[in-house]
Amino acid sequence: MEGTGVEWRVRAIRGATTASDNTVEAIRAAVTELLDALESRNGLDPNDIISATFSATRDLDAVFPASIARERLNWQQVPLLDVQQMHVEGSLERCIRCLIHVNTPVSSREIYHPYLRQAQHLRPDWSMTPISLP
Repeated sequence: MEGTGVEWRVRAIRGATTASDNTVEAIRAAVTELLDALESRNGLDPNDIISATFSATRDLDAVFPASIARERLNWQQVPLLDVQQMHVEGSLERCIRCLIHVNTPVSSREIYHPYLRQAQHLRPDWSMTPISLP
């Protein structure tokens, strides 16, 4: 963007949520809600996404979260990857996490990292709604 003074950088956006059950429908609802929040709150254009990695806890195996993301408008060309989250005894169950790399002019302090449902407890500092200053 020559002459605009806007510097685009690669930024990472994290987020997490939980599924109510290990079913395609429950996982679809959780992933859709997470990606809706991520896109709308960050003004994200899928064409600016470099890649996205989804992890799921070992108790979620009904569907790949990336396959749900791939169904979204303009996400067909985004490189997507699913991995299983490392199991730690006593950790949050039925949890889906994402790490998305994007090209954006937005500073890292302005990025909203959605932590929804029971995943709010993972990062309470990021699950609160940021305050907009006039």
